[in-house]
Amino acid sequence: MKELIETIVKPLVDFPEEVHVNVLDEENRVTYQLSVNKNDMGKVIGKQGRVAKAIRTVVYAAGSSQQKKVFLEISE
Repeated sequence: MKELIETIVKPLVDFPEEVHVNVLDEENRVTYQLSVNKNDMGKVIGKQGRVAKAIRTVVYAAGSSQQKKVFLEISE
C-alpha cells in the first residue's frame, strides 16, 4: 500500500524525493501518513480537495481486502 501511495503522488509533485509515507499499524486500523514538501501541498490536495479525495478513494478501495480500516492523512 505504501508503494501504491508513492506511485500515485510522486508524478504530481515538483519534489518527488521529499514524498514520504509512514505507516501506523494499530489493532483495528492502519493509518498511512503522507508527507510532502510544503510547496507541493496544493498539488496533492487539489482544488476543493478533489485530488486528495481521489487518492483516498483509491487507497480505501485497495485496502478493502484487509480486515482493518484504512486511513490516509496528508501533512507537510
